[in-house]
Amino acid sequence: MGRIFNKDQKIKIAVVGCGRIAEKHFDAIRIHHNDLKLVGVCDQNAKNLQKTVIKTGATGFGDLRQLLRESDAEIIALCTPSGLHPEQTIRCAKSGRHVMTEKPMATHWKDGLRMVRTCDEEGVRLFVVKQNRHNATLQLLKRAIEKKRFGRIYMVQVNVFWARQQDYYDSANWRGTWEYDGGALMNQASHYVDLLDWLIGPVQSVQAMTGTLARNIEVEDSAVLNIQWRSGAIGSMSVTMLTYPKNLEGSITILGEKGTVKLGGVAVNEFEYWEFDGDDEDDECVKNASYETTSVYGYGHPVYYENVIRTLRGEAEPETDGREGLRSLELLIAAYLSARDGKQVALPLEY
Repeated sequence: MGRIFNKDQKIKIAVVGCGRIAEKHFDAIRIHHNDLKLVGVCDQNAKNLQKTVIKTGATGFGDLRQLLRESDAEIIALCTPSGLHPEQTIRCAKSGRHVMTEKPMATHWKDGLRMVRTCDEEGVRLFVVKQNRHNATLQLLKRAIEKKRFGRIYMVQVNVFWARQQDYYDSANWRGTWEYDGGALMNQASHYVDLLDWLIGPVQSVQAMTGTLARNIEVEDSAVLNIQWRSGAIGSMSVTMLTYPKNLEGSITILGEKGTVKLGGVAVNEFEYWEFDGDDEDDECVKNASYETTSVYGYGHPVYYENVIRTLRGEAEPETDGREGLRSLELLIAAYLSARDGKQVALPLEY
């Protein structure tokens, strides 16, 4: 799709939004400096923009329209509030640029569909960042499932017990809003919702309850989901941003016919239990796969960028493109519909 970038030329990239997650993108761009050239940074906050220009040496732009008009960037990385992703993606695509957007790709189902459709029509790539899939712990768990070591998977439990104080939501007027942010499920636990489909398979139905129990925000600070997969497996997911006094756990437990695994820690970074009927070479790898982390973002952005670069060079297929991004967005929207209407929601949603 679109032109292929030769190996002897750097791909020109611009980053829109210079907040917390943008730092992970700047780090990844520095690591891949032989393949990427940062030619622009964009932020409406003049102070943030100035700091980023000084730090990166890239040309600064006060808004996306100016960047697209004056920059020769060939791919745009969107690190902006989630509710802005659809219109920004469409604008970038119509200017002939490839797009990489942070999670979630959109906050509304129809917007996600529009993003994919527009990028198809304009002949550009749409990448949706799912960097946590590349964490060493999750890669081992994925391999165990692909090798069918669990046999039939019976039950799955996901917990996201984190802490977001009121000052976090008060730090920007878009945080905690339906239009731009989404709540504990849509924003903070988005990568964990992705695991429900990526690891276990297509979801058949979801039943959810959400609550705004303690924070002064529009959206939920806590949620629970009951899930049934097409395979017959059943499970649940519990999410809250009200854990005292700090982030406690981000975990997934899988109970199967021939295996049991609990991957825990603060962000699925520690194997707490790993037991199968039969040995495999990966069993030794488990001992060294766990890692210390102070960040819930993980360390997968550079690996994710590698796939983007190889895709644009015609050497690989995208791991998480727009259509793959729609899979977790669909489950998120189904959960919100279930909570709103007080009923079980079947997937797929209407296209």
